[in-house]
Amino acid sequence: MVRRRDGVVAVTGASGRLGARLALRLAAEGAGQRLILRDPDRAPALPSGKGLPEAEVAVVPEYGDGEAMRRALDGVRTLFLVSAREGAGRVAQHRSAIEAAAAAGVERVVYTSFVGAAPDAVFTFARDHGHTEDLLRASGLRWTLLRDNLYHHALTMFVGADGVIRGPAGTGRVASVSHDDVADCATAVLLDERANAHDQVAYELTGPDAITLGEAAATLAELTGRPIRYEPETVEEAYASRAGYDVGPQVVEGWVTSYTAIAAGALEHVSGDVARLVGRPARSFADWLDDYPDQWRHLVPSA
Repeated sequence: MVRRRDGVVAVTGASGRLGARLALRLAAEGAGQRLILRDPDRAPALPSGKGLPEAEVAVVPEYGDGEAMRRALDGVRTLFLVSAREGAGRVAQHRSAIEAAAAAGVERVVYTSFVGAAPDAVFTFARDHGHTEDLLRASGLRWTLLRDNLYHHALTMFVGADGVIRGPAGTGRVASVSHDDVADCATAVLLDERANAHDQVAYELTGPDAITLGEAAATLAELTGRPIRYEPETVEEAYASRAGYDVGPQVVEGWVTSYTAIAAGALEHVSGDVARLVGRPARSFADWLDDYPDQWRHLVPSA
């Protein structure tokens, strides 16, 4: 069991794919934690007994509710901040959360950013992360950045109902990463007993190789037994094919520029940071598919 150098860890997004995985790992290590959620009924079931601390639960409707966030962080020294949902007010939400953390006396923030985060990134959602990173640098808090690539799971969701991945990615490559690897890295960073070992450090979390969307489609086709292929679009075609979704122009732009970022080579770099943090290689897309058949079962033709 770990010695909890930074006391209770607050985990935001604790009902999500990443937050729930992290909460399970922290619980197994005996770390005290406060789960911050919109809906307390969606809190993950965590191991208990045998001296394991029971997780606290705090309800925060949204990061923009600064007072609720401040109360939820009272007495917390370390905050794991999962990025807010994509949209026009995302950076403002992050600013509110960071200001609430500082007001509550939080000392350290570990933030889920994105590879290539910068105000001028091709991928517009990565621009949000770039602005948020700047907010953290100016906050006076200790911080660590986990710059994740696209998740393996996202590649399965790129497949349309007709078995086609469409987008202006060209022959670019993406070094996608698993939620499990990011959760393992976050656990290593949060529970490292070396004081300040990860302060003011950015880690790039990727898979062990970079693949094209055509290669991803071929792997999925082999697994599912159905034709799945990648079909390049122009940027204009990409915007037109997504125009019917009621998500707002900022989200549509993010969807399209996720592909143009791949085409530009912004997501192809393979980092060794996962291995450095957890002592084993990152999981490839193919390995992840083998481990999680339930995550691509929606692609299998109905019997």
